[in-house]
Amino acid sequence: MFYRTLSELPENVREHLPKHACEIYMKAFNSAWEQYDKPEERRSNASREETAHKVAWAEVKKDYQKDDRTGNWKKKE
Repeated sequence: MFYRTLSELPENVREHLPKHACEIYMKAFNSAWEQYDKPEERRSNASREETAHKVAWAEVKKDYQKDDRTGNWKKKE
């Protein structure tokens, strides 16, 4: 699974992240998808997809934080 456009991202990502954060997510996911293609490169028994999603969320969290009230993500101040 490789994302070509932002509209292909999972619904929970598209609905709650601003466009720039979606772009970060997609770029990080795609990079991790390529990097962790072999099971021995992943931690525990995580699937390739699970690993790529974890990497993508970690990248988003560097610049964005979740608003606990609305559930949406906003740029860190």
